Amino acid sequence: MAMLRVLLSVSDTPAVVQSAAMAIAPPAGAHPLPAGFVPDASFAPVPIVHQAVRQTMAMAFGIAAPAMNTVGPRAYVIRGTIDENDLDRVTQATMTAEGPRLFADARIEAMPTCGGDPPLGGALDVRRLLGAGRLVQQKMDGADVALAIVDTGINLDFLQSKGLQPSLDTHASWTSGPAVVPGQAVLGHGSMCAYDAWLSAPNALLLDHAVLTNVSPGGSAMSGLLSNAIASYGKLLQLMMLSPDERHFHSMVVSNSWGMFSGSWDFPVGHPGRYGDNRAHPFNTIVSSLAAAGADILFAAGNCGPVCPDGRCEQPVPPIFLANSHDDVMCVAGVDTAGAVVGYSSRGPGVLGNNKPDIACYTHFLGSEAFGRGTPDSGTSAACPVLAGVVAALRSVYPFDPARPSRSPANVRRFLTGSATGGGVWNPDVGHGIVDTSGFPRAGAIL
Repeated sequence: MAMLRVLLSVSDTPAVVQSAAMAIAPPAGAHPLPAGFVPDASFAPVPIVHQAVRQTMAMAFGIAAPAMNTVGPRAYVIRGTIDENDLDRVTQATMTAEGPRLFADARIEAMPTCGGDPPLGGALDVRRLLGAGRLVQQKMDGADVALAIVDTGINLDFLQSKGLQPSLDTHASWTSGPAVVPGQAVLGHGSMCAYDAWLSAPNALLLDHAVLTNVSPGGSAMSGLLSNAIASYGKLLQLMMLSPDERHFHSMVVSNSWGMFSGSWDFPVGHPGRYGDNRAHPFNTIVSSLAAAGADILFAAGNCGPVCPDGRCEQPVPPIFLANSHDDVMCVAGVDTAGAVVGYSSRGPGVLGNNKPDIACYTHFLGSEAFGRGTPDSGTSAACPVLAGVVAALRSVYPFDPARPSRSPANVRRFLTGSATGGGVWNPDVGHGIVDTSGFPRAGAIL
């Protein structure tokens, strides 16, 4: 009997949530857990829709949040397993007039590069191209901005050995298990991402969200479960709902260099609980919630480009899908330091949002050397945190303010895409163009 990992949306009635967490029967009158569903008592229920966000911020900012309206009162998600032969039966048993309650807990992985091409340029070239020195002179350095690296975990000792002096908030960080301590992860992909974000945001407050910690059977050392990403985003959403006096930052930028390489990791095509192309999936819903709460969310476009796709990419290569194509995130393609599109950068359009990627940023340069001396920081995995640092730098002067709609994540995204090289006209390789910070001193007219 093969067990299938699944997610179940449940009522926000406290007794129901508590019973689900304790793996006991729910109270009378509540939706019972479906027969055959075995809840994971180690996974605390995650609120994916905050009512204050739904009713005020999303309306005020006018951001795209289609999934938020499909959840109804079931604003919590729990994790469990079912027999894979019972998928159709449990799906039907949990279907309601509002839509499905059973969803895929898909496997996800980091997005390293394909191929063995040497690096082109180095970290100093990237800083020059971004105008990082000029940004610092203008106090655009990430100060008072939380920069969450949602990845494999950060190794602070390594970053310090590279001459960085990062600040990390362990209390606002999150890991998928006690074996992974914030700031003490095994050196790898997450440390590369943190290094790359630092290039233009040296004073940002790092949040280490170690989601990809190889808890998925059959996955690589940089794999995880979508449920862990939901738990991570639940923590980030709680932080954004605190008052300014209760947190150490005024803005939040979230960097995600991961995705799903194969449809076989998801529910079958046409299933209402799929992740890849489903706005109502709990992770896509919590992405909308976090964006509505004011966080700038960035996702790597992926490494399934037409020239040299990653060997794990499904064939034929799909368009940009998953939350990487979400309307409320900034999807980042990759270019080298000469401005050429790297061959592995996934090509648009997107599935959830059509004009994806949104923008391109730099990758395949000699930077952290987290994978060994002379190895490049590569893939759209590097382009995403490089751009996340740029957004954090911008936010240090133009902080998120719920009373100012011009400071919404959607408007920041419009500013960046509108000022990108290439005239702002969208194309499937680089979106609206390559990021250009030369207009940041004049951003006040828009932000």
